[in-house]
Amino acid sequence: MNDNETKRLSRLVDILTQLQTKRLITSTTLAEKFGVSVRTIYRDIRTLEQAGVPIVTEEGKGYTLMEGYKMPPVMFTEAQANALILAEQLVLKNKDSSLIKDYAEAIDKVKAVLRQSEKDKANLLSERTMFGKIQEFERNSDILSALQKALTNFYLIRFDYINAEKNHSTRTVEPFALINTTASWLLLAYCHLRQEFRFFRLDRIQNMEILSRKFKPHDMSLQEFFEKNCKPS
Repeated sequence: MNDNETKRLSRLVDILTQLQTKRLITSTTLAEKFGVSVRTIYRDIRTLEQAGVPIVTEEGKGYTLMEGYKMPPVMFTEAQANALILAEQLVLKNKDSSLIKDYAEAIDKVKAVLRQSEKDKANLLSERTMFGKIQEFERNSDILSALQKALTNFYLIRFDYINAEKNHSTRTVEPFALINTTASWLLLAYCHLRQEFRFFRLDRIQNMEILSRKFKPHDMSLQEFFEKNCKPS
């Protein structure tokens, strides 16, 4: 096998990984990622189809895999997958670009073997988790895993909260994002009591309960939230 054939085989495997990682992906995105022409991607997709990979083409949107098709099973629980996504965000703060690249590729392979519903949750969690400076990182709560599950499944949560003035209140909230700062983990959520988005320190949350009721997902990204609510005065 010559060098070109080796590169193409490697690219075919990587394309399959990308198809299993994303709900939809375009030929242009694949071409840019692998540094080849769109026509080459067309040929690669046909090769995968001829090899029996059930690729579905959605006109004007991109490629996806038939639901249920995936690589040989590597089973993760939802909590385990969420823990890996959380670690991904920590790695992205690292200054070593090779570590970031290797871990990102590993996470792609993890996402590839998840069911589509789990994959969507993993991608959502990745988009809704933010780290600040982590040199003073400490474990200061034991509810992070439960909050991840509530966030990605759109469950309401209820808890007792103690604010900075030591006042107690009971809150029902719609979890939106998890943010790490040098002081503690923060939950960003829409608070039913205050009728607005609020930040809650995890170490001040007590008696948290995930409710069976779900809320309608908020139609914005974390970046859009900050752009809208944290504009300089």
